[in-house]
Parts: sequence; C-alpha cells; structure tokens
Amino acid sequence: MDKWRLHTCCGVTIMMLMISCNKGQEKMNSTRYPETSKADTVDNYFGEQVPDPYRWLEDDRSKETAEWVKAQNEITFAYLNNIPYRDKISQRLEKLYDYERLSAPFREGDYYYFYKNDGLQNHNVLYRKKALGGASEVFLDPNTFSKDGTTGLADISFTKDGSMATYLITEGGSDWRKAIVIKTSDKTIVEDTLRDIKFSGIAWRGNDGFYYSSYDKPKGSELSAKTQHHKLFYHKLGTPQRQDELIFGGEQTPRRYIGGYLTEDERFLVVTAAASTTGNELYVQDLKDPRGVLLKVVSNFDNDHYVLANDGSRLIIHTNLKAPNNRVVEVDFSKPGVENWKDIIAETENVMTASTGGGKIFAQYMVDVKTKVYQHDMRGKEEREIALPAIGTADGFKGKMNENEVYYSFTSFTYPPAIFRYDIASGKSTLYQKPDVDFNPDDYETRQIFYDSKDGTKIPMYIVHKKGMELNGKNPTWLYAYGGFNVSLNPAFNTSRIVWLENGGIYAQPSLRGGGEYGEKWHLAGTKMRKQNVFDDFIAAGEYLIRSKYTSSEYLAISGGSNGGLLVGATMTQRPELAKVALPAVGVMDMLRYHKFTAGAGWAYDYGTSEDSKEMFEYLKKYSPVHALKSGVAYPATLVTTSDHDDRVVPAHSFKFAATLQEHHAGENPVMIRIETKSGHGSSNLKKALEAVADQYAFTWYNMGITPPLAREDM
Repeated sequence: MDKWRLHTCCGVTIMMLMISCNKGQEKMNSTRYPETSKADTVDNYFGEQVPDPYRWLEDDRSKETAEWVKAQNEITFAYLNNIPYRDKISQRLEKLYDYERLSAPFREGDYYYFYKNDGLQNHNVLYRKKALGGASEVFLDPNTFSKDGTTGLADISFTKDGSMATYLITEGGSDWRKAIVIKTSDKTIVEDTLRDIKFSGIAWRGNDGFYYSSYDKPKGSELSAKTQHHKLFYHKLGTPQRQDELIFGGEQTPRRYIGGYLTEDERFLVVTAAASTTGNELYVQDLKDPRGVLLKVVSNFDNDHYVLANDGSRLIIHTNLKAPNNRVVEVDFSKPGVENWKDIIAETENVMTASTGGGKIFAQYMVDVKTKVYQHDMRGKEEREIALPAIGTADGFKGKMNENEVYYSFTSFTYPPAIFRYDIASGKSTLYQKPDVDFNPDDYETRQIFYDSKDGTKIPMYIVHKKGMELNGKNPTWLYAYGGFNVSLNPAFNTSRIVWLENGGIYAQPSLRGGGEYGEKWHLAGTKMRKQNVFDDFIAAGEYLIRSKYTSSEYLAISGGSNGGLLVGATMTQRPELAKVALPAVGVMDMLRYHKFTAGAGWAYDYGTSEDSKEMFEYLKKYSPVHALKSGVAYPATLVTTSDHDDRVVPAHSFKFAATLQEHHAGENPVMIRIETKSGHGSSNLKKALEAVADQYAFTWYNMGITPPLAREDM
C-alpha cells in the first residue's frame, strides 16, 4: 500500500477530520454497558477455589441469557450505527463481491457439476451440464431453501453411476445436518429426511444405501450439550432411520470422531476413529468378501492416517507415522499391519499432502508456506513438477481414476482464485476460469519475512500492502493468525480484504507454532504446556511490525477466529498495550470448561484439560482469557463477535469473556460484543458475512481515529 490518499490533502483538513471523529468517539465511549448479574458459582480445582460468576450465561435456552444478548446487541449496534462511514464500507464490500464466482467442475454420471455465485447470492448454486462447453441448468439452489437465507447446502454425495444423490443441509449455521435423497434425473425426492447427522460425509454403497456418522441427540440444549460418542451407521434406502445398522462406535467402541468412506471401486470400506482432533485408528473391510469384517490396521491414536486409493488389494495410505511431514505408503490388504508398510513417496523436509486422479498421485508440498506440486505414478515414481502460475497456494488435483484431466485452483493474497485445467498426459495447465474482480493486483506487493519469537525460533510472516507505502509507524495494520490444530494458513485471496488494503491498510499473516506449516513437530510445539509459544509468536509478530515502522500500537489491530479467537484473547490479556484494537471471533475463552460443551473434549490433544493434573490446570488458568482479565487494566478497543447457533465453540465463551471484560476494563476504549442471530461458527449466508466484516472494519478504523479514504466525499 502507498500513503493514505487522505494524507495528501492539506494538514488543516486532516486535523479537522480527526478532531471531528475523535469527539464523536469520546461521546460514544461514555455509554454505560448493560449490567450483568453475578452468581456465587465456585469450582474446586485441586484445592483451589475458582469463581465463575457468569456461569448462568452458559444456558443458551434461558430467558435471562436472551435478555442479556438483546441488551448487549442494542448497545453494540447503537455504537456501530453512529460510525459515519460504516455504510460506505458496506456499499464497497457489496460492490466488490458483485462478480461471478465458479468452482472447478466435477463429473458424476453423465454430467459435469459445478458451483456458481452470480455475485451477491447468499449461497452458491449447484449447476450441471452434459458437456463442459454445453448449456448448464440449475441442479440445487440453496437460496430457495429458506425465506431468510439461513439454510444452506452443506455437502452432496452421488452414487457411482450418478443416478442418485444425498445432500446435507445446515440450518442457522449449526453443525447438525439433515439428509435428503433425490434422483438426479428429475430431482424428485426419494427419501426425506434423515436427521441428527453431524461431522459427517455421505458414502454411497452401490445404489442401495449409504454410510453416515452422527451422535445421539444430546440431553438438554442441542446447541451446547456435550456430544461424546460418535457412531457410523449404514442406511438402507426404503427403511426408517431408526433401523439403520450401527457399523462402528457407540458404547462398545466409544470414539469421539468416526468417519467412513469407500474406495472408488467400492471394494473397501475405510473407517477412521479418533478420540481427539489429532491421531486416529484405521480400519478396513473388504466389502466383496461376504464374511469380511472390519480389520484393524492401526490400533492407536498416535498418528494420522487415511487410505488414499487402492489398486486391487493394494492399499495406498497417507500417514505421518514415523514421518512428521507425511509420507505415502503401500501395503497389501492380506497383511495390512504397519510393519508391512512400504514407502512409495518418502517423507521430505517439507510438509506433503496427496491426492489422486487420472491414475496418478499428486504430491503437494508446502515450502515455506508456498505450494509446489509433483505428479507421480501409482507406484510412487515421480514424473514431473507441475508448473504453477505464480508463488501462492494450489489446491485440487483430484478426480476419478479413469479421467484424462484434473482441475486445480490457484490463489495468493493479490491473486484472485483462478481455476486451471491440467492435462495429465502432457503436464500442461490451461486457464479454465478467472474471476473479474474490481481490483488491480499490480498496485500491491507481498513480501515474506522471518522474525524471531521470544525463544529465538524463526517465524515466517506475509505482509501485504500498496506499493510505495511509507513506513512511518502510522499505517493501520491488521494482524491475523490461528496457531493450532495442525491448521496451515496459506497465501489466499480474500475479497473483503481489498477494502482494507485499498484504503491504506497493511495485512500481516504469520505462521505460528501450533499450525501445520512445518509439519507435526511445528504443531506439537504449540500444544498443551507449550501453548504459550503460540502467544509469544503472535506478540513477536506485532512487535516486529512496530519495530520495523510498518505501524505502531495506536494503529495495530489483532484478529483471529475460533482457536484464533483464543489467541487474540490471550494476547490482549498478556499484552494489553500491544494493540489499539482486538477482534476475537467465536473464540475459546474459558479454558477450564471448554471440554464440557458439544465436541470440545476432542480439543484436549492441543490444549489439555483442567482435570488432567494440577500443573495442567494452573497452566490453562494462567492464559485462559476469561480468567486472565484483571481489574484496573486498560484493554484495547475490543469487539467480540459470536453467533447464537455456534455449536462448535459455544457462544457462552464469548458471553463470559465480554461480561468479565466489561466488569474489569478501566480505560476509555469501548469493549463490546456483537452477537449474530441464526448463524453458527461462521456466517450462515453472504449478507451476514459482509455485515460482520463491515462492522469490524468500521470499529477498527474508528477506534484508531482514522477516517478511511472511501469516506472522504461525505466528510
């Protein structure tokens, strides 16, 4: 980014604008927060009494909680409504998103299917056509599923011949799903409706039925009650759901996460079973053997494995067993034990993921958070490196074994996601579709730097801004990260980010420990008793940006969602002076009780729990955002965001954090919570998503005392 265009105006004008903005801010910050009643709830952890005065906010079905939500939203939206350029931000976001977006096509039966959004549709529409160059028709339009646009299409799975499909719908953003079976020829409903499906795909077996996973309906609130035992079922068409056959899980083999899928030839059923978000058992059954049973291939939860493909009885498995950066192995089903596994694509110094299509294995490597892709034959022999259009992130390279081509997407921070068709025989990529975005990437630059964390570890960070920007310490900077669960943040285009960049903002994205950018060792370095490394990495990123004059504390915003919301909460409590604005979204804020809601207990591999040991309890309590807040401290201007239908990280985390923050905060900065309705762990439709982004940008600029250039004509 270059200098703010506003700064090229006369100094008198700038000062007048700033004074006007700050006077309004001072008035708005004097607003009193709603009173939050306190209860005498106390828990005993290893002899230590820990008060939990806002425990009552965990009851998402109570009248008192509903009234609290309403009161908080009234204060928050009154504040946001008074920001003079908020509508301008919304208008610009809508204009930017008003362009056609397509997915890569995929073949099912006689049709090619693809998703398309005309621009401002709340949900992508599923289309199909007989030939790639032929006329297309609407197959499923989720925009018609509900009047308010909060019901969406979560997934779809086709029979091998493409004659039938099962699609999953999500309501109000919840992780719970309903399944509907249709004939693809005329879209008539075969079965309506299977219910209570969660954390599941659909795996058809012939045309007779399919596998899916679910939990028993929890006692109490469906959106917050603990879900414990996952179950894999087989549903036979024409029979009621209550008669579905339990394949794996339940009381006999209790597991928290269970997945079931078939190899492409439908010979093998593959079952993955896990107790947490990392590590799984692996089972395989030969469905062509009338006496075949689920055979245990891996009997522990120490590593991650899945069957990538098969060639007859030869299984091709992706694993990080004895290979933190992953490898691909082969083994015959007759002797599938790990002692018989043989490398066909060995581990390297870079993290690898693999996919198959057209009788090939595509190995995708992350090299310092940039993608490289190599084509291998099914025996693992390398055939070529695939030339990518630029430095960035490639994804896809998946298809059926008999296809001659596969598709992949390519994107980077200033490269809108384009779809390429890849010819497997020649190795040539041709552009299939490129979006027409109101954005000139030549106006921006992206650089990757490495900075030292507190313990000297080198951490990579991408920094994006307009070309020619003056590093004067006054540039509004959006620092975003995640740092957990082996999740990698790759270079990727975000349409809404254009608003920030084109108005003189800097975007910075570090790859913190706890993520997957450098494999399982990098992940483990940010887990349990090493979780503080993640916060130290993030704090050091902010310090680097300030030290290098990209920005200063007065112009720095820290942002993250889910585990990233925890990251922001921990950072603002440990270093309240580091940033001017904090934006924790759907965060895990109560580290002593997170495992008591929905599937939260599955996160213990990363976090540990307060019940594990006195040492673990003390470690968690020290950084738990709800418990780390201190009276008399001036915290950053904070906009906590959550949703009433978030049944992954329940909104009680954010409710309790916001109530505690408002109780203890001693400064003039506003500390507020924005609670979306009929949305879940993410926005339930595009309209709600754009509204949330506009509010975050408006809140951030306003509290930095900045009037963005997009608002000049109205000021």
